[in-house]
Amino acid sequence: MKIQSALAALVLGAVLAAPAYAQNSQQSKMTACNQQAGDKKGDDRKAFMKSCLSGSAPAAAPMTQQEKMKACNTQAAGKKGDDRKAFMSTCLSNKS
Repeated sequence: MKIQSALAALVLGAVLAAPAYAQNSQQSKMTACNQQAGDKKGDDRKAFMKSCLSGSAPAAAPMTQQEKMKACNTQAAGKKGDDRKAFMSTCLSNKS
């Protein structure tokens, strides 16, 4: 009889502890997502938080033209003349 009551107490303890663990997990997830959200505001922040909390990978924000230019310039290192011009044209026209 003692083993059954000990087992029942153990099961009951696990059932009662599960929501507390889930809450701590959700709280830590919320904290991490808030930190990653940084200075996002409005609908952008709302969309980011929704995807972050659901566990799906956030969609990468499209690069600005300035970011594209920097990335393409870095990749074009060593190219000169028409070769560089053709590369830059192709690189800057890629959607990312």
